[in-house]
Amino acid sequence: MSLSSALKTGDVAELPSRRDEDWRWTDLRGLIRTMPAASPPGDAAALALGVFDELATETIVFLNGRRLSGSGPVMVAAGAPRTIALRFISQAHETAHHCALSIALAPGAVLTLLETYEGAGRGYVTDVELDIRLGEGARLERVALIDEAADAVAVSTAEVDLAAHAVFAQTALTSGAKRQRFQTRLRHGAGAEARLDGVYLLDGEQRGDLTSEVIHNHLGATTVQLTKGCVRGQARGVFQGRIIVNRGADGTDARMGHHALILSERAEVDAKPELEIYADDVSCSHGNTVGALDEEALFYMAQRGIPDAEARALLTEAFVGEVVDRIEHEAAREVARGWVADRLRAAS
Repeated sequence: MSLSSALKTGDVAELPSRRDEDWRWTDLRGLIRTMPAASPPGDAAALALGVFDELATETIVFLNGRRLSGSGPVMVAAGAPRTIALRFISQAHETAHHCALSIALAPGAVLTLLETYEGAGRGYVTDVELDIRLGEGARLERVALIDEAADAVAVSTAEVDLAAHAVFAQTALTSGAKRQRFQTRLRHGAGAEARLDGVYLLDGEQRGDLTSEVIHNHLGATTVQLTKGCVRGQARGVFQGRIIVNRGADGTDARMGHHALILSERAEVDAKPELEIYADDVSCSHGNTVGALDEEALFYMAQRGIPDAEARALLTEAFVGEVVDRIEHEAAREVARGWVADRLRAAS
């Protein structure tokens, strides 16, 4: 069951629900009673420049699920590194749309993928599917900024397949939606490396869900994962990370961490880090903490004349900054820092 299948058939019974273990905190069937009509094409002439457009050598835009230029899969050959801005824009109002894109990197190819989810409508339902394949020794860094409308339902799913010695790095930052889920399913090749990081900054009644599943089937692959979140108001953050180390995947090194701040009495965080290990000679660990801002640090800053709201924003920015600092692309890292700062200022 998935949102994409429900959009294709119009049958709400295809929607995932709380009865599905991986969806128990992001129930779609209980929320969507009837499937909305298909979204109209949208107004391409009204689009402004995207935050990553000037950093990219090319931009691919999907507007209400429709690709505005080009067709077919994105093929990245070995040679000069490429940088692609990938924009998913929803101008829809109370309608639904779906899109899919395949990205394939040849052996030795290098790509930076700068991805944005832009909510310019209201009450829409949107579903994005990405199929990402890295050839042997290929490298891809993916940075995603997720800004859906407050009353939207939005799901993005990436299926990532790594050949031997490929390197994949991902950082997803989200401000949530009525229901928002960003999920990654990754399969390792021998000696491959993956970094899967995330930040959620949620306020009001927003919900944000960062879910991942990493499967190790081969020797000597590495996974590192760090997710940090901040929730206030009546917001709800969800982190689900599952790492599976199958038989024969000896030499696996997998480390997962999730840490969250709850900044109001009615906010909530649900976390489920999982390790399933069926191989020998592995190094695997996970950690999970949920707490509040350091009162001693707040007192220290108050003694130096820093207003409480500003102090809280600075401490929160430093808390999630550890994730942002791991972005390798310098200019994209600065955009992500600005994205975090803007949302913390708006919430203070």
